[in-house]
Amino acid sequence: MPKLQAVKNIVMHPGTFSLALPALENHPYFLAIPIERDIDVDLAARLAGLDTEQFKQLNPQMNKPVILAAGTPQVLLPYDNANVFVRAIGQHRGPLATWTAWVAPKTLRPADAARQVGVSEETLRDVNHIPPRMLVKAGSTLLVPRSAHRSEDVPEQLAENATMALAPDLPPQRRIAVKAGRKGESVASVAKRYHVAPAQVAEWNRVAVGASFKAGQAITLWVPNKAVRTASAKVKPAGHRPAKSTRVAAE
Repeated sequence: MPKLQAVKNIVMHPGTFSLALPALENHPYFLAIPIERDIDVDLAARLAGLDTEQFKQLNPQMNKPVILAAGTPQVLLPYDNANVFVRAIGQHRGPLATWTAWVAPKTLRPADAARQVGVSEETLRDVNHIPPRMLVKAGSTLLVPRSAHRSEDVPEQLAENATMALAPDLPPQRRIAVKAGRKGESVASVAKRYHVAPAQVAEWNRVAVGASFKAGQAITLWVPNKAVRTASAKVKPAGHRPAKSTRVAAE
């Protein structure tokens, strides 16, 4: 408390202590500025007189190249920069945003999606944070460059409900049914034979990872197409004659 009282005395009577304190304006240090149109982050920062990194530090949610007005109604700026921004955006001529949202019409590889929207695959992956060896599932919303037929601001419904779903880019697979041998099969042994994870075999058959299949029990698997052709040669338990090996049926 004595320290706080000392600070108060200095602030209230700086001349008594031979000090000159800078004048402070009676306004908040930060202001929340409404965003009425979609605008690129780089442009918003420039109009506010800030570099992009400073702008993102004040608005850490801006992790994409564009601010969607329908989903981000305001940005935070220092008081002086807020005034600069309001004046500058009113005087700006030309497009505010060069990016918009696009909904994938079907499940696509990123390279195919990039060709459809007119951007490089590398740029599409980078902007939308798409990892390697992943597919973009149908209905996913991606940020893509604006074009003559994609020039409108993103509507509120899309901005607020946009999601992106990814799936592993795996070779074409087929569902097959096999039957456990006369001595039965464990989930682990089936998984090893078909080069899949035990957890997958368990999930496909709704059993526990440590479970076993009874002799003759049907086992459901999803395997690459080429595995179907060679399955019969791979499922012969040791000591069994070929005629008694596990049967495989592709569905």
